[in-house]
Amino acid sequence: MPAESRSILEGDGSVIHAQIGSDPFAVRDWLTGIFADARLEHLPEDLKGSAEIVLAEALNNVVEHAYAGTNGTILIELAAGAGALACVVRDSGHPMPGLNIPEGRLPAMADDLPEGGFGWHLIRTLSRDLTYCRQGGQNVLSFRVVCDD
Repeated sequence: MPAESRSILEGDGSVIHAQIGSDPFAVRDWLTGIFADARLEHLPEDLKGSAEIVLAEALNNVVEHAYAGTNGTILIELAAGAGALACVVRDSGHPMPGLNIPEGRLPAMADDLPEGGFGWHLIRTLSRDLTYCRQGGQNVLSFRVVCDD
């Protein structure tokens, strides 16, 4: 495990491990149930809402870009702490362009809203300690979502 993800998941030792397929329906089904898990139910609703948005964007990016229509597996680790949720997402798909996290600039606004382009802006806005690396043929994205009390 890279240093970034090891430190981000430190806590009470209760880490949730999940493995889902690289398919938008698998992502949706997993997101529908994960925040009902007893290990996460104590988290504030605003934190759970923000975490769900960030995870949805990150996981859908894996499906759409890393695996680009091919079958694969997404590994997810979550650790809840006091007012925060640490997350690590791993996949064996294509690396991010330039091995860097996209800047997350908002798309130019016109009369019609563009269909995409908001994902990385949302991820960057709602998360903290966002890191990405390519390790052992895997993409490793880690971040924390914190409560804004």
